[in-house]
Amino acid sequence: MCDTRVVSTRAPAEAAPVDGLRSDARRNRERLVAAARELFAAGGIEVSVREIAQHAEVGMGTLYRHFPSRDDLVDAVLENAFDEFVGIAEAALAEPDGWTGFRRFVEEGLLLHARNRGLKEVLERRRPGKERAELMRRRIEPLIGRLVARAQEEGRLRPDFSPADVGILFWGGDRVIELSAAVSPQLWRRYLGFLIDGLQAEAATPLEEPPLTRAQLRRVGRVKQRQ
Repeated sequence: MCDTRVVSTRAPAEAAPVDGLRSDARRNRERLVAAARELFAAGGIEVSVREIAQHAEVGMGTLYRHFPSRDDLVDAVLENAFDEFVGIAEAALAEPDGWTGFRRFVEEGLLLHARNRGLKEVLERRRPGKERAELMRRRIEPLIGRLVARAQEEGRLRPDFSPADVGILFWGGDRVIELSAAVSPQLWRRYLGFLIDGLQAEAATPLEEPPLTRAQLRRVGRVKQRQ
């Protein structure tokens, strides 16, 4: 059977501009993005482009005119999801209480991962959409650093917790989401409750193992990509 997925030899491009499109072309583009968003969230980013076109009720030629490569389509779909993830961190920083803000970010971030499988795959595996994901990381890393610092300054978050450890929380939560989704979709909240209790400074005991360095985090990410 012929593979209908878009194959590109060039680097992922920015999403095609919408300005200047005729109204019917703009509607087709919006339908394609909406269909891809729905299918990526439910089934991950490996959904075929033919299935996306069928779901949007447009032809393959229309899809290719708007999105010459799969990366272009992934970028367009995930842009809003990445903005939402950054918005969660910004809203958490607006909380007057640092510990409440930190908890809010982790809980709402995991909820977004639970709702959007495609976002989780791009963040974890650096597959299509990786350039936009890197831009998002650069935006969110300083926000996470501030969330961690505020909660520690208040004496609520254990002092040996590092911003690098936030990624570990999400990796573990994502695994729980993946394994339990069909049986108990909200089980990740129980897992999160255990984690949050263990992160409080008053419950902390000294840890022998230091947090991962940035280079080590990249190495772990490459291992996850091969899985």
